[in-house]
Amino acid sequence: MTKSLSQEPYHSVQTLEIGPRNEKQRLDNYLLTQLKGIPKSRVYKLLRSGQVRVNKGRKKADYRLILGDIVRIPPVRMAEADDGRAPQHLLDMLNQSVIFEDKHLLVLNKPAGLAVHSGSNIRFGVIEMLRQARPHDEMLELVHRLDRETSGCLVIAKSRDALNQLHEYFRDQNGGMQKIYRAIVVGRWQGGEQIIDKPLLKNTIRGGERMVEVNPEGKEARSLFMPLDYKDSMSLMEVKLFTGRTHQIRVHAQSVGHPIAGDKKYGDDTFNQQLKAANFKRMYLHAYRLSFTLGKQAYDICAPLDDEWQKLTSSDL
Repeated sequence: MTKSLSQEPYHSVQTLEIGPRNEKQRLDNYLLTQLKGIPKSRVYKLLRSGQVRVNKGRKKADYRLILGDIVRIPPVRMAEADDGRAPQHLLDMLNQSVIFEDKHLLVLNKPAGLAVHSGSNIRFGVIEMLRQARPHDEMLELVHRLDRETSGCLVIAKSRDALNQLHEYFRDQNGGMQKIYRAIVVGRWQGGEQIIDKPLLKNTIRGGERMVEVNPEGKEARSLFMPLDYKDSMSLMEVKLFTGRTHQIRVHAQSVGHPIAGDKKYGDDTFNQQLKAANFKRMYLHAYRLSFTLGKQAYDICAPLDDEWQKLTSSDL
């Protein structure tokens, strides 16, 4: 826990000593937790201008805090804070989306269309709303991310030890965590189970939009696609990830001619229009199951699919 050396009112100078709970945390993420309600852009401006000091010196946003560091946070006018709070119906939806919780972590079945954190044109995401809804939890930190339009298992750490170990699992390519997805792809899947082993290169700019593409200069990416059910227009797939690259399933599916249904970035525009006309308005990719071990505790967490999946696969499309 952070020890306060001079804890003045929120809008005044804060001088904080870093304790075990915040050790190894990025400086920008630490500041965002200390300056709740202050826009992200304002926090980064404080860092860039050198107004935030660590041990009396400047540090960059990605600096990893060390036990005993002294962080000075300058005065921030309350008028600069965003008074907007997430509406209650969204907070209620999040609370109802919790599918597992213990003292180390909680797991949400994240709804499609909900960003995991705030950003450009997004006032609040899952993590900000959780902190608003659960003010008595000392720590709530994202372990990983899901695309805004992807639903399913989203893990939130409630302790620094859990966060560090789970981060390692998500970076590990040797099976520390098993990640299973469900997807509906366009067209009738051919050939049964298939491992797609194609390197992915991200941040390729196409038409002003950042994309990911199959490219021999990219990073290794391996996915196992397994058909569960199919018809001529679409197929229900289970996908096991051996690596965890940005947009991996979406780009791998596209690369073999079976893009994810409803994917606006890598999908089939004609099929997506048919979906929209039939009132199916989401992307059909879902983080279905996570299996891992934390300390001596084994976890096997499944996020159920909603009824809309069955309605789509049994529709006349």
